[in-house]
Amino acid sequence: VQLQASGGGLVQAGGSLRLSCAASDSVSNFNGMAWYRQAPGKQRESVARITRSGTTNYSDSVKGRFTISRDNAKSTVYLQMNSLKPEDTAVYYCYAWGSRGYWGQGTQVTVSS
Repeated sequence: VQLQASGGGLVQAGGSLRLSCAASDSVSNFNGMAWYRQAPGKQRESVARITRSGTTNYSDSVKGRFTISRDNAKSTVYLQMNSLKPEDTAVYYCYAWGSRGYWGQGTQVTVSS
């Protein structure tokens, strides 16, 4: 299984970005998928997740600003990020889990103040 993340970039505070994670396998085959992020000098943290049934969960720091969604036909999971803040700057990673976990490569998100 391969996960290809894209959509990162440089944006000003208050702006928006949409990350995409394309899976080589059908996303419906996973128990769930998630986005994590890791800022310099910090541990990797969970940002948002969506289960096979469609249940979503967000970290308190992004709740109300980020939305995770899934397109089964495209085998892609998205992370819509609005009202971005400088503290959202990090490398964002896609993750999928089933009988085991799979990580995608990271995509850099930089939010300037």
